[in-house]
Amino acid sequence: MSAASGAEPPRDCPLCPRLAQFRAQNRRQYPDYFNDPVPVFGTNDVRLLIVGLAPGLHGANRTGRPFTGDYAGDLLYSTLKTQGLARGHYRGRGDDRFALVDCAITNAVRCVPPENKPLPAEIGTCRQFLSAQIAAMPNLRAILALGKIAHDSVCTALGLRKSAHPFAHGAVYRTPPIALVASYHCSRYNTNTGVLTADMFAAAVRKAKEAAFQNAPA
Repeated sequence: MSAASGAEPPRDCPLCPRLAQFRAQNRRQYPDYFNDPVPVFGTNDVRLLIVGLAPGLHGANRTGRPFTGDYAGDLLYSTLKTQGLARGHYRGRGDDRFALVDCAITNAVRCVPPENKPLPAEIGTCRQFLSAQIAAMPNLRAILALGKIAHDSVCTALGLRKSAHPFAHGAVYRTPPIALVASYHCSRYNTNTGVLTADMFAAAVRKAKEAAFQNAPA
């Protein structure tokens, strides 16, 4: 099942002028890169959705698949595979045939931002695609938000008050029918500084998996 109408921005999305200009610059500098809004990885019939921040310049912006080709993807995909949420051999390429199992991955902002820092207006503009993606998933039972920006954007998309659902690593908010689980982003910076360890990240993914599959039919 592919993404529903309205859940994916157009290939050359013009809605955020700064991001569109940055894409054009990257097309000149890196003509072999994907250099467009990065689509959702996965299908609409899943129970778990993972939401990150934005494509990395030399990661998803290069490969065209969320978290693929950078350190964050190395940690994310190895963790998903260990916990039975992915299969195959992850090789950091969009054509490596690595597959997700009953989960999907997207970003709060679909285009790569300069210095990996989207502006609040860009986050708000791109939320329409996040909201449409969530609405297109009839079996969705949990969302794992990676980082505060993703967490806050998901809260807004779900109509939740951020003050009542503050970001904290490992926090689980039961908001039927969807549970929201928060984790520090699996970036190299967070792991290098000790903000996030592999065990901490695995524990957050495990919480999201449990929330997504509790009471699931066998």
